[in-house]
Amino acid sequence: MKQVLTILAFVLVGSFYATAQTSNGAVMTFDATTMDYGTIDKGADPIRKFKFTNTGNEPLIVKAAKGSCGCTVPTYPKEPIMPGESNVIEVRYDTQRVGAFTSPLIVRVWVSLASLVVSVTVLVKAPTRWVS
Repeated sequence: MKQVLTILAFVLVGSFYATAQTSNGAVMTFDATTMDYGTIDKGADPIRKFKFTNTGNEPLIVKAAKGSCGCTVPTYPKEPIMPGESNVIEVRYDTQRVGAFTSPLIVRVWVSLASLVVSVTVLVKAPTRWVS
């Protein structure tokens, strides 16, 4: 009887451990956490995309994405991202502003209301003026 109870206890503890290991919720994993536009011309294509995958085992809901200023504007998916699926956060930078710039982008996800930070780096060069 004692052996049966011991075996039963091990089975129960093992099943709780396995459940705890597999229920990690939604996990947002970015392909890259920095988007470097490089050196671009004033007025160049302002859109870049941060690709991410839900590597967890529950649906991922992006609650918000916000740039540190008005010159970096993200657009994020409103629908849940199922486990194993990928999607993008599209970032539009105001390429009419000349100069070097780095901006953090804060992404909030629903599961734990955790915040993830990715960043955008860009150097917009002024148009060349011809002197005659």
